[in-house]
Amino acid sequence: MLQTPSGGAGHGTAATDSGLMSIGTVLNVLRDEFPEVTISKIRFLESEGLIEPQRTPSGYRKFSDRDVERLGHVLRMQRDHYLPLKVIKEHLDAMERGEAVALPTVGRQRDGETVLEVPEAPTAARIGRAELLAAAEIGEAELAEWESYGLITPFPDGAYDAEAVTVAALVVELGRFGIEPRHLRAMKAAADREAGLVDQVVAPLKRHRNPQTRAHAEARAKELAGLTVKLHTALVQTALGVRLP
Repeated sequence: MLQTPSGGAGHGTAATDSGLMSIGTVLNVLRDEFPEVTISKIRFLESEGLIEPQRTPSGYRKFSDRDVERLGHVLRMQRDHYLPLKVIKEHLDAMERGEAVALPTVGRQRDGETVLEVPEAPTAARIGRAELLAAAEIGEAELAEWESYGLITPFPDGAYDAEAVTVAALVVELGRFGIEPRHLRAMKAAADREAGLVDQVVAPLKRHRNPQTRAHAEARAKELAGLTVKLHTALVQTALGVRLP
């Protein structure tokens, strides 16, 4: 159950408490459990209203323990329950109001409307094209271009994996530095090769008749994915001679 400290500092005001954390510190705190988290991801979650860190008079973000706890819950529900951000926000807000609510899971879509269920095992979250465009704040032409380069790929029914929102946010962020979508094809190809390697390792477990063994395959895939992300980050940092905050 989500628990938040009472009497927390108000959001959106100037930060003066020296106990507050910078975004770099928050990143380091979260990375033990979420090795794939980035500063861009944290900023994106803020832009979506999932957190509201305080600001110093000069505009720097400062995060309270409550902000970090909430971030952890958001990332955990994305990772473990495949929930879109809108659903996560509604769920956490309800819990902070003291309402007793069951953890929802995205099941299917009907006439463009998300239907929430609570099945025994979560199913992959999907979002519609209009929702993706709105979340990424892009137009049809931009999305079509990204699709042409394979950066974002719709399902046969036209819906998208919820993670497409994160991909879109990062493409936009990189674009601010002059990195165009066509420049990212190499990254997509490398990611596909890494995913293929992980799939080779867990494929025998996936085909096993025992349900527990198949469940173990998913856990192993997540573990391997986390390790490949860490290795990729370390290799890029080594090649550039820099250290991420």
